[in-house]
Amino acid sequence: MPDAPARARVLVVEDDRSIAQFVAASLGASGLRPVGAASAAQALAELARPGGTEAPQLLILDLGLPDLDGIELIAQLRASPATRALPILVLSARLQEAQKIAALDAGADDYLTKPFGVGELLARVRALLRRAAASPTPAPEWRVGELALRRDMRQVTLRGAPVRLSPIEYRLLERLARTPGQVVTHRQLLVDVWGAEQVDQLHYLRIYMGHLRAKIEADPAAPRYLLTELGVGYRLASE
Repeated sequence: MPDAPARARVLVVEDDRSIAQFVAASLGASGLRPVGAASAAQALAELARPGGTEAPQLLILDLGLPDLDGIELIAQLRASPATRALPILVLSARLQEAQKIAALDAGADDYLTKPFGVGELLARVRALLRRAAASPTPAPEWRVGELALRRDMRQVTLRGAPVRLSPIEYRLLERLARTPGQVVTHRQLLVDVWGAEQVDQLHYLRIYMGHLRAKIEADPAAPRYLLTELGVGYRLASE
């Protein structure tokens, strides 16, 4: 598993035994160390082990737990200083967009809808572990392919040539570049770019995302950099 912390410990919270075994086997085959929990209570007990015990570096969480809704568990973890920064990847059979958005807004970092493949699972795990290992301060430069953003100069270039962006377009791209590869909900983007008073103005976001794609993408209808999570938000390419 290149670029991810070697032998990272991953807590898999899943009450379906067959899925838990599948996820654990996939992680173990990739050099990671999975540990299982079948309920929220077991997960909290594992996370509360004494300081001498190595803490998990990533949490993979099923939302449909027998003793507590997964979204409530996420909110509890984000409220605790000890687990506030723990990366959380949600696994869920819930297809409703509202549930995905609720999990992300509660503090989850990413999600996968069941059924999912091993390749996508491991790619999401790698991305979250890399981000967790990196400095919490956003890198001064973000670059993918031929697109680059320099925060110190507030400059965006494509194939080495400057891209002229309006202030709002720049703020939108810069917000996505803080967490490349990670979905950011419509609500979060509206709050961070326009302010909390504009949280219901989804058309603002769609209009400016269209402007950004027209300036950056070779084919705005098939974007390479500014990716849509249908009904949930947007994701900036990371690889």
